[in-house]
Amino acid sequence: METSAYAVLLFGALAGGFISGLAGFGTALMALGIWLFVLPPSLAVPLVLSCSVIAQSLTLPSMWKDFDLSLVWPFLIGGLAGVPLGTLLIAHADPAVFKLTIGVFLVVFPVVLLLQRRPMAFRFGGRLADGAIGFAGGIMGGLAGLSGPLPILWASVRGWGKHERRGVFQIYNWTVLLTALCLQIGSGLVERRVIWLILLAFPGTLIGTRLGARVYRALRDRHFADVAFVLLFFSGVGLVWNSLAR
Repeated sequence: METSAYAVLLFGALAGGFISGLAGFGTALMALGIWLFVLPPSLAVPLVLSCSVIAQSLTLPSMWKDFDLSLVWPFLIGGLAGVPLGTLLIAHADPAVFKLTIGVFLVVFPVVLLLQRRPMAFRFGGRLADGAIGFAGGIMGGLAGLSGPLPILWASVRGWGKHERRGVFQIYNWTVLLTALCLQIGSGLVERRVIWLILLAFPGTLIGTRLGARVYRALRDRHFADVAFVLLFFSGVGLVWNSLAR
């Protein structure tokens, strides 16, 4: 790798770590688009899974006491059931169609929620619906490392507070992405070069995560929700652009 490629790798790690520390998700949404300029998908995807797990592992201990763990378990059960199915679909799904479909969804739905200024508290389906959302997110996580968007939007619709939402999708993402990474390693999809790339990206991930976590502590509930929606919107725009540009 050239010096410029190392700089891009470090910048992606710093940006992805900051977003993860701030919102509890977003390493893949932020870093993947940067790293794909200098890395092939076969290296970039397992690298972003690894850095996502690292970033969320760094912030979980300090925030654990703020989370309502009773809300998380339906998502975890559904997510763990969905990850193997998503991993199996890697060989059969059309990447362009998948990215376009998810991208359009992420462009439209966050805008609707941003314009909806009144608090929402949608109770339909209870924990069974939570588990179904977790299952769908698990499929997306196993397929493309995108386990976060559906639970994030769903937690916002439920009307939960900042810490409740953060607890749901950070613990959920950490579990689902770690499972997806282990399945990819077990399936022989992760090259040895990824270990070297993880070591190079680690300082940026560490610094970015710590900075993002400090900003998170200063955010109010509404501001935290707005940050999550804006991130989802721009990730949707990126997915649509990437799918149509091929």
